[in-house]
Amino acid sequence: MAIIEKTTPTDHDIHHMVENRWSPRIFSDQKISEKEIKQLLEAGRWAPSSNNLQPWRIIWGIKGTDVYDRIFSCLDEFNQSWANHSQALMMGAFKKTMKDGKENFHALHDLGLFSANLTFQAQHMGIAVHQMAGIKFRDAAKEFKFPDNYHVATGIALGYYGGDPSKLPEDLEKGERKEMRSRNPQSSFAFNGDFTGE
Repeated sequence: MAIIEKTTPTDHDIHHMVENRWSPRIFSDQKISEKEIKQLLEAGRWAPSSNNLQPWRIIWGIKGTDVYDRIFSCLDEFNQSWANHSQALMMGAFKKTMKDGKENFHALHDLGLFSANLTFQAQHMGIAVHQMAGIKFRDAAKEFKFPDNYHVATGIALGYYGGDPSKLPEDLEKGERKEMRSRNPQSSFAFNGDFTGE
């Protein structure tokens, strides 16, 4: 199966790993090993975090294992319609409090930095990453025994690029085959002075 090519119409030159990264919903049948998972987690481990608290907590499972199935059961119905094609699943949670018990307002940001590090390590290895907001976080917290001062925030599907888009539901197949990627222009979010946006 040929890997789907995407066009990224950048306005400025960026690193090829950023330009070529995208979030597929279909993956090749090539398995991901525990060693590869540990490499991805190691990249995430070295992400910056406020006060070096490293508030991220990751649950991971490789396809064919009980943990994978448990993570899958915590995804919402939409994400379950395609995430079974992934070769590994993760859930990202964060500790909501600091060492003194005060709220850590930066914890979600730090989890995002962990995920970004993991994503670009994966891209370097030829592994695609699809972040998912659609997770039943209360069910996930209960399933994986997180205490109340933790929040399960995101799901992550991983697999090698490739796979047959026709295995997806029709509406998702159409999006998967779309060649041109798009993003809001810089002018909509970056301001050299006062904020003037929406």
